[in-house]
Amino acid sequence: MPRNDWLVKQEPEAYSWDTFVKAGEAAWTGVRNFQARNNLRSMKKGDLVFFYHSVSEKQVVGLARVKREAYPDPTAKEGDWVCVDLVPVKALKRTVSLEAIKADNILKEMPLVRQSRLSVVPLTPAHARRLLELGETRL
Repeated sequence: MPRNDWLVKQEPEAYSWDTFVKAGEAAWTGVRNFQARNNLRSMKKGDLVFFYHSVSEKQVVGLARVKREAYPDPTAKEGDWVCVDLVPVKALKRTVSLEAIKADNILKEMPLVRQSRLSVVPLTPAHARRLLELGETRL
């Protein structure tokens, strides 16, 4: 079964890649946008997830995998919200900036650019390949 590829955004001041790596895994909680929630629900165990530092850095910094598929978000006080468990795989050898993404013919149409407020977005196989290429990283 082919895997799906995703990108999740996080402010490094709130939860950085380094914090995630030290923890060894994380429940991706706190998503309160319906479209992002639906994307979380679509994630499957083993899917590749690009970790993006938003706001201050605006760059893709690492790779993770989905360890556990969607389940009720324990931080939600009301509503039908879910989270997934992610595990870090590796840091990109070279970070990929938002500026580089916007300048790239393959990446400039990805949801990160078109729907900049969305914290969980799907990637096409071409987007994932290009991010790995620009990040000088192999799986």
